Amino acid sequence: MARIDYFFSVFSPWSYLAGLRLEEIAARHGASITYKPVDLLAMFAATGGTAPAQRPACRMEYRMQELKRWSDRLGMEMVFQPANYPPNPAPASYAVIAAQKAGGGDIGGLVHAILRAVWVEQRDIASDEVLREKLEANGFDGNLVTTGLFDGAITYERNLEEAKERGAFGSPFYIVAETDERFFGQDRLEFLDAHLGTL
Repeated sequence: MARIDYFFSVFSPWSYLAGLRLEEIAARHGASITYKPVDLLAMFAATGGTAPAQRPACRMEYRMQELKRWSDRLGMEMVFQPANYPPNPAPASYAVIAAQKAGGGDIGGLVHAILRAVWVEQRDIASDEVLREKLEANGFDGNLVTTGLFDGAITYERNLEEAKERGAFGSPFYIVAETDERFFGQDRLEFLDAHLGTL
């Protein structure tokens, strides 16, 4: 069975627009997914990227046009300038890490729910209340908000180091473990699907 290592930021608009297509592709091919939330701004700094706030106006204008195009194409509701952006990504990242370790719930659903909280609901994903709600709605113990902090913090750092070592530089970034084939962006999911079909 193939394994997809999924490096992403819990506030990436492009990860939000990926929706649950990764999960659908993995299910179709009998592949597993390992979710690896990372500090996106630290990743940019380490790999030659530029944080959105530091990009020239022309790049930010084009980014906005693309977000609107893709949300329309995918039929996904989206607030393009959400109230709580950018959030502190650490608490939500720790919650995802803790939930994945605990098991028993819908981890893909949790990740998408956190992204939707940013880009549709305009909620603060650093809030314990929001994270507890999303955890419980996806079949996890809401107490992971607090009990998963230590392991979450350690793994969050490791995920960033692993991402840099394996050539990831943005979000969403998918790596097929068995072949080291890398796919950057929600618009590359079609290629990931085709690659898994060859294994």
